[in-house]
Amino acid sequence: MNRRSLPVLTILAASLASASVFAASPGNDPAALAKIRDAAMQSDYAWERMADMTDLIGPRLSGSPGAAAAVTQVADAMRKLGAKVTLQPVKVPHWVRGQETGELVEYSGRPNGVTQRVVLTALGGSGATPAAGLTAPVVVVKSFDELKAHSGEVKGKIVLFDVEFDQHQADRGLAGQAYGQASAYRRDGPRMAAEMGAVGALVRSIGGASYRIPHTGSTGLQDNARIPAAAVTSEDAMLINRLAKRGPISMRLVLTPKTLPDADSYNVIADLPGTDKADEIVIVSGHLDSWDLATGAHDDAAGVASAMAVLETLKKLDYRPRRTIRMIAWMNEENGARGARGYLAAEQANAEKHIGAIESDNGAGRPFGMRTSVPAGMTGLFAPLQAAMQPIGAGVLQRQDALSTGDLSGLERAGVPSFAPLIDTSGYFDYHHTPADTLDKVDPDHLRRHVALMAATTWFLANIEQDIGRAAVPERRAVDR
Repeated sequence: MNRRSLPVLTILAASLASASVFAASPGNDPAALAKIRDAAMQSDYAWERMADMTDLIGPRLSGSPGAAAAVTQVADAMRKLGAKVTLQPVKVPHWVRGQETGELVEYSGRPNGVTQRVVLTALGGSGATPAAGLTAPVVVVKSFDELKAHSGEVKGKIVLFDVEFDQHQADRGLAGQAYGQASAYRRDGPRMAAEMGAVGALVRSIGGASYRIPHTGSTGLQDNARIPAAAVTSEDAMLINRLAKRGPISMRLVLTPKTLPDADSYNVIADLPGTDKADEIVIVSGHLDSWDLATGAHDDAAGVASAMAVLETLKKLDYRPRRTIRMIAWMNEENGARGARGYLAAEQANAEKHIGAIESDNGAGRPFGMRTSVPAGMTGLFAPLQAAMQPIGAGVLQRQDALSTGDLSGLERAGVPSFAPLIDTSGYFDYHHTPADTLDKVDPDHLRRHVALMAATTWFLANIEQDIGRAAVPERRAVDR
């Protein structure tokens, strides 16, 4: 993910009284929204689909057998519901992890015969060391300004970006901001170090729960300077920093990833056709791929499974939307966004027919409502939806000019209002992009609330009579994965 530095948001409380000023329509019918909510809260369909994806398949990095198996699994499940399924071809990056070890071999005060192992994992797009590894001095920096100040010392060395994830921000509802601040060093740091002649780059892992677990993720490395790059655990970053204060320090680094030719893959698109406005589309989605260290339960099997469960909930109730509801399981969100780009290219001319788009890609924490980029003057239309979500504590609506949610950012720039569940993410980055992102970390009750919120919002958008407006077109900005 989706994914995540947010501006100051306006919180709009739900109000039953304000609902009366808007004309009734199937989308804002309180009884229909309540039935959707209650049906979702009584179902474990999303949990079962998430368990299938994580336990039976496991990791799903683009180009891998796991990613291919997930395409088949989701498509089959949607066909079983009676949805119209399309596999949209997309070429995706195919990066594979190899051997990865790190060892501190020289530092002031090192006892004779002693070295220290560093726990690390290659970052997406990392280049490779020679098979036997490389040994080089380490330079520790804590900011881009410090890197620039030491630019003359970087050539031929390994640069460590020792930038701490701000868990205090995360604990206070600002996990997205904390992630955005730290992930800039993972995205841009290795590239900048390479441009200065570094032979390798290390980044302090981005996340909380420091249990010596590395967090992977994408880099901005380019083919003309694809140096070895890895994330080290917070504990090892702190160790290296302390030892560097004692004197010179050297590391032996072995990273042997490979960047293979692009692979064939697919977005899975499952349509529940509309009735009288079938040419208009409402998207509900999550991304199908995951990093390869774990099974990607929070990131993003939960999001895909919740989107799948929206269709299952409506089919079970025999609710037929006016507009077409389109479930999309996006491919390659994590290290390229090729699936989103492919869909946008195919639908650019049809963007005005996309009424709204939902993506869940911030984990499966407790949801409190929706974030949205609808125009400010249109938020009052959503009062009936907010009221229907209040009994499960998900009635908050937060509006901002742009969500810039990973797979939806291109559609949003084309004017399609985006929606994303407003989630408690205080613990999300404990697991994000780590070996610990497994099924047992997801709360089944929280997942049911996700489905209820997403299903009711999807139904609301697919049936509301009023025009909810178009998103403002923001300046393009980097999306952190």
